[in-house]
Amino acid sequence: MYNILICDDEADIRSALRIYLSAESYRVFEAANGDEAVRIAEREDIHLVLMDIMMPGTDGIAAMSRI
Repeated sequence: MYNILICDDEADIRSALRIYLSAESYRVFEAANGDEAVRIAEREDIHLVLMDIMMPGTDGIAAMSRI
């Protein structure tokens, strides 16, 4: 099973992606901001990250460089 991390500050987008990906048997992790995404990536074996670039606080580009 593959682990996918979704990071977006909009809950509706995270929810829609989670519904579609979970239906295909992916294990889905969700983060509402870049810092939360980094914390999840540090403790889980993430295979793919779907990251919003424009978020308040730590943006997607800064978060991906830390991941």
